[in-house]
Amino acid sequence: MAIYTLPELPYDYAALEPVINPQIIELHHDKHHAAYVKGANDTLEQLDEARGKESWGAINGLQKSLAFHLSGHILHSIYWHNMTGDNGGGEPLAADGVGDLADAINESFGSFAGFKAQLTKAAATTQGSGWGVLAYEPVSGRLIVEQVYDHQGNIGQGSVPVLVFDAWEHAFYLQYKNQKVDFIEAMWRVVNWQDVARRYAAAKERDDILLLAP
Repeated sequence: MAIYTLPELPYDYAALEPVINPQIIELHHDKHHAAYVKGANDTLEQLDEARGKESWGAINGLQKSLAFHLSGHILHSIYWHNMTGDNGGGEPLAADGVGDLADAINESFGSFAGFKAQLTKAAATTQGSGWGVLAYEPVSGRLIVEQVYDHQGNIGQGSVPVLVFDAWEHAFYLQYKNQKVDFIEAMWRVVNWQDVARRYAAAKERDDILLLAP
């Protein structure tokens, strides 16, 4: 039985036009995200088989495969909900009910403009494939920007992603060609700040699960 399943999109394929065209959304979700789900499930089956046979010759590759596919599944699951075609984009404001998030961004980055510039640059300059991520870091209780390599590299342990920008070529190439920075700039027009604020609030509530060093 599969452990992980592909989540349904919270909107139809055309919902994010003109920022992302329907063909990209369909291929990205139905093919690429689905492949990460399958990869995670297949790797778990292979690990189960390895335990049963006490055969550990492939353990390094299997653990790397699990980290890659599971992280891909998790980040994509966040990604779909981080975007909306209905009144998305702009800046998080107290008037829209996301004042706590807006305050946290100002406290952590000095201003929304500073945060936007950092996340844009982090996403747009990923070497090869990766993500730009706004995450809640529970040790300091602050927000941080992470530049994620592939799906699982270069991240702080314990940090919780609340806003993710996919900078893999499959997320934009059919529409933006090799202009990754243009795609990242356009992404700001569809950010679902309500979703980001909910994720931030939930992350703060569970920050005591880490056993922190004094």
